[in-house]
Amino acid sequence: MNRIFCMRVFACFAGILFITEPLLAQPIQHRDLPPVCVSVHDINKLVVGVSNKGYFGNTTRPEIYGCVLGNKNVIGFEYPAKSRISILSYGGIWIGGLLGSDTLVTVGDNGYFGHYEGNLMPPASEFNSADGTYASIIARSVLKNSSSFHKDAVSEQDLITSYIDTFVSLPFINEAPNDTWDFLDTRLHKPLYLKVEQRTYAWSFAYAEDIVFFDLSITNIGNQPIRDVRIGIQVEAECGFPTTNNSQFHDDICGFIKSVAVESQCELRDTTNIMWFADNNGDPIGGEFTETPLLDSSGYYVKSARDAIGFTFLQPTTENPTWFNWWDDYPFDSDFGPRRRGNFREFRTGGLGKPEGDRNKYYIMGNGEIDYDLVHAASIANFNQFWMYPNQQWMQYYSRGGSIWAVLSVTGFDIPATSTLSIVFAVVAGENLHNVPGNLVNLPDNPDAYYANLDFTDLVENAQWARWIYDNPGIDTDNDGYAGEFRVCVFDSVLDANSNWIATVAETTWYKGDGVPDWRAALPPPTPKMWVTPTFKGINIRFNGQESENTPDIFTKLLDFEGYRIYIARDDRETSYSLLASYDIENYDKYVYNYEKQPEAGWDLLDFPMTLEQIKCAYALSCDDSLFDVFQYRPSFPYLHPQYPESLFYFVRHESNVSEFGVTTPITKRFANAPDPRGKPADSITADYYTDDGYLKFFDYEFTIENIIPTVAYYVSVTAIDFGWPKSNLEPLETSITENAQQVYASVVDPALGEDSLQIVVYPKPYRIDANYRARGFEGLNQDDRWSERVRRIHFANIPPKCTISIFSLDGDLVREIRHDKDPNDPTSKHAEWGLISRNGLRVVSGLYYWVVESDSRTEMGKLVILL
Repeated sequence: MNRIFCMRVFACFAGILFITEPLLAQPIQHRDLPPVCVSVHDINKLVVGVSNKGYFGNTTRPEIYGCVLGNKNVIGFEYPAKSRISILSYGGIWIGGLLGSDTLVTVGDNGYFGHYEGNLMPPASEFNSADGTYASIIARSVLKNSSSFHKDAVSEQDLITSYIDTFVSLPFINEAPNDTWDFLDTRLHKPLYLKVEQRTYAWSFAYAEDIVFFDLSITNIGNQPIRDVRIGIQVEAECGFPTTNNSQFHDDICGFIKSVAVESQCELRDTTNIMWFADNNGDPIGGEFTETPLLDSSGYYVKSARDAIGFTFLQPTTENPTWFNWWDDYPFDSDFGPRRRGNFREFRTGGLGKPEGDRNKYYIMGNGEIDYDLVHAASIANFNQFWMYPNQQWMQYYSRGGSIWAVLSVTGFDIPATSTLSIVFAVVAGENLHNVPGNLVNLPDNPDAYYANLDFTDLVENAQWARWIYDNPGIDTDNDGYAGEFRVCVFDSVLDANSNWIATVAETTWYKGDGVPDWRAALPPPTPKMWVTPTFKGINIRFNGQESENTPDIFTKLLDFEGYRIYIARDDRETSYSLLASYDIENYDKYVYNYEKQPEAGWDLLDFPMTLEQIKCAYALSCDDSLFDVFQYRPSFPYLHPQYPESLFYFVRHESNVSEFGVTTPITKRFANAPDPRGKPADSITADYYTDDGYLKFFDYEFTIENIIPTVAYYVSVTAIDFGWPKSNLEPLETSITENAQQVYASVVDPALGEDSLQIVVYPKPYRIDANYRARGFEGLNQDDRWSERVRRIHFANIPPKCTISIFSLDGDLVREIRHDKDPNDPTSKHAEWGLISRNGLRVVSGLYYWVVESDSRTEMGKLVILL
């Protein structure tokens, strides 16, 4: 049916009309709306596409977008990255509320991609770019070496955009109807007058590599309050490896995890509220899981999709409960969704599934239901006291997986005019949900046996990490005396004189923050301060670890510094760096025998590394027992605790234990006899403790690289590492290799030669094309895409930091002028290059040339020969 509507114009923004109520006007088509822009979080293992229209996910159709930032051809929810496995399709933000006498919902995704004239359109969305431009997604990063570095960035990859709901597009005349038509109220989209600032964050650290955060600031830009606001995350499940007929995408499962066990020796649980999705069996091929695409029995290339994905709100309270509803409308005449008895609502769609129209969407976001997991659909009996009896025509199909939609919602808010509501949720992935290839045989008749073979451990741990990163437990962020919530698990106690039990052995577990967002992840120690100085055929590296060694971990509260690593590379790519030297403190990991370990008993690493002194004090005859040997204990001959015979453990080195400066490690202390300032009264730390540039001498180190080629540039860096957090499966963290990397050339002159060493050196001399400099790695390194004539180099060394280099022909014509101006502290300040290109952009010819270097203090000249 063709519907023609006309509208009253309310305002004009960037050439686009804001619409209020139906009157007479010309229709506004989709292409007249603000442009669509998408970008992709791809810095970690979970790839998530985001947009400037309130929907997220599928970005595999670049023809439908006005702009694309990043890789436009990745799957919108891909996990693991570069696997081509779709762990979800797409979804969007739903915001509903009462505005005057209206019940309204604005959706970022209405449930499907639209079509126009045979072309795929973006998901039907009632949000549009707030600034009306293509450049409406901004990228920021905390990484200083990133082109997106910004001082206000939160994560390693921030994507920032905003959208509003006050644009309305009419249905096309004699063409496709508008995809956001409300058939219940027979009208087009009616705005709530919202502006949403969306900030999404991602980190690459091992503990955060499966998480993407959505931080939404929802502002009421109208002049009326919006009452009883409900916020929803609506998504479609499409879990699997894409095939020609997409046969992997209609057999998915979903569910809800209310609470999880807290990592503690006491049996504690914490609310988590995770809406999750996965393939129904992990797509085994020939009875086995595979990470390599293989032909299945139907002749399609597939590979296993064993993982799960989930969504969880990070700041709901008891005043803002969370609800979960799912439905399946494929095949299209089924349209089923669970309903509680006494909670029936006629959707007027012919089913209980997809909530069409604003009032149905608003209802389902606040209906007070947490639906049973999909695989239990066939287990709902005819006279179940809580749930309506499902349509048996489809239950055998649904309970084995289907084409699933779901919405996770949080309720109980009001947004007064001009006020802002903050909502934060996380998208988390978890590895290896499926571990039994034949598990699907248990459905639909034995869902409990089916669940016994699923492993939600990684998904739940990642959801916990998301909460900790958002709001660090045990951290009083606003200094009001409240640091969050914790539980104390008492293992032993005694009676005092007043017959009160006093805990003598207890474990305190912080599991919730103070409610003030931190957005801080467990980071490696701060990067050491580094200085680089060219030496004759070498490089001197000085670094100071005052901050690195004295900054506690934000979660464990421990000084978890472990050591340093020094790297060198021929280019600035992280993968090019090679380890030159390292230092790490002498400590040991203790492995404890776990009799209850599954599938069989074995050894667990639970504690933080222990120093040799700590081990001796705990297990030797005394703290200075010189005969105690940690290496005498091994799995075949473990330490047997004399007081607790069931306690067995052994020790191994943590890292390499290269801890003797100048002996086991080539790194040396610059001030070998400097006193350790730690633990001393502040008034006893005198000026003698500090270097001339204000750093504590005790933490000052150096390392010299010798016998390297002065004709090529090197990159050097120093990183700091910590010892990780075994109890939370957090691997040791290392600062970015490129964080403090500096480019440097070794000096071509020997300072021992005296004043002659101040002379400027030009090389190679002569420059010979038959010397194969590029093949020998002296020029054009990692520039394979560039023409050889654009990577040639003549080097000027030992020049003043600020000078002008002029190259002349024999006739006195100026061939090229190079203005060199660098900070004297820059390790490349005394070096410059000429690419054998004239000031007219042409390649120079063979011949004899003169060069002149002029500075405020001196002028030098010389000649050079070029043979091409």
